[in-house]
Amino acid sequence: MNWESLLSLKRFGDTNKRIRLEQNNLRLGFEVDYDRIVFSNAFRSLQDKTQVIPFSKTDFVHTRLTHSLEVSVVGRSLGRIAGLAILEKHPYLEASLGYKANDFGAIVAAAALAHDIGNPPFGHSGEKAIGHFFTTGKGKAFQSEISPIEFQDLCDFEGNANGLKILTESIDGTPGSLRLSYGTLGAFVKYPKGSLPIKPSSHVADKKYGYFQSQSSFFNELSVELGLKKEDRFIRHPLAYLVEAADDICYTIIDFEDGINLGWISEDYALEYLINLVREQIDSKKYSQLKHKPQRVSYLRALAINSLIQDAVRVFIENEDSILYGNFSASLLDKSKYKAQMEDIIKLSVKNIYQSKEVVQKEVVGHHAISILLDQLTHAAVRTYKEEPNSHDKLILSLVPEGTPMAGKSLYETLLNTSCFVASLSDGRALRMAQDIGG
Repeated sequence: MNWESLLSLKRFGDTNKRIRLEQNNLRLGFEVDYDRIVFSNAFRSLQDKTQVIPFSKTDFVHTRLTHSLEVSVVGRSLGRIAGLAILEKHPYLEASLGYKANDFGAIVAAAALAHDIGNPPFGHSGEKAIGHFFTTGKGKAFQSEISPIEFQDLCDFEGNANGLKILTESIDGTPGSLRLSYGTLGAFVKYPKGSLPIKPSSHVADKKYGYFQSQSSFFNELSVELGLKKEDRFIRHPLAYLVEAADDICYTIIDFEDGINLGWISEDYALEYLINLVREQIDSKKYSQLKHKPQRVSYLRALAINSLIQDAVRVFIENEDSILYGNFSASLLDKSKYKAQMEDIIKLSVKNIYQSKEVVQKEVVGHHAISILLDQLTHAAVRTYKEEPNSHDKLILSLVPEGTPMAGKSLYETLLNTSCFVASLSDGRALRMAQDIGG
């Protein structure tokens, strides 16, 4: 891989090459990507989607929207700091091609902003609910009618793959969807593989999959443009490591902060864990003057995020050659000098937040709501695809917003469309819709 290809400004449908030196510095192509994501309907729906705690009525608890904004801010810093180092190491990128450190920041910020755009309602339990409908629920009846890899897309429904579909799929009137720069799309794809074959691997890029079969042709085109194809496999875009690091930093530290503010993690425990992470940076005099818990937590959180940003960039730059060859198999934070402290925080969060009774009870409600919606919508869309809808099917599908594809050109496309529509719903809308049509 080489940075000139990786920083491609190409967009879907372009016939001429976009040159960095010819860009308007007041509105760079990668910055346009950020704006398009912000103004998209899919991004807006994140304001009522679960980050960790479903249906929270507390204003300080994060949703997918606030989480995505914070990941984007951290991603911008990671990208700019790393970009400065890359330009120092490869001066031709700036001298001959015109790239700036801010370009790296803009790419990572935009990809980070969109990193959860395909996630279903109710957090990761929403993904599992869609998968269960096809593995053990009524959707299993369709297994014999589509290919194994198409069925695996549904059984192992993946928010990352759905995100790429949202960002790139052409529908009537909007060819190429948001038409983001290929450099940004490459950084968005953390898992450059399809749902099959399932090959257990220690490489972080193989942990999940990143595109549905309906996007395989475009993904191949994207990978060729960016130079991500190596022999018989695809390689992760280097800047995807920074997007991943931004997400890891935010969910580790800020989910922990939510748990503290909710009173699910005691302040004494929390401050001890955070201080262990920032002991080298803390200003003891300043810290001792902070009188209130929110002030102390905010101060330590800011120090923790900054420390992790600096260390993630260190790991990235030290391993740049290995990353460019596709041989760096760990996440940046797995190689961080703060790994032990991060693991301590995550263990406490798992016990006190992710597995708390309040979270589990609400995930159960969400799982049931998604099952009801899939049962009603899938069968209505399939009968419509087969040109045999009944009056009830027509009523059910009339609840779907105008312009939303449901019955597709194939059974696989129809099943994927219904799953992706359910995934697009906010927590509240999914619950209300399930109550309206399923009781």
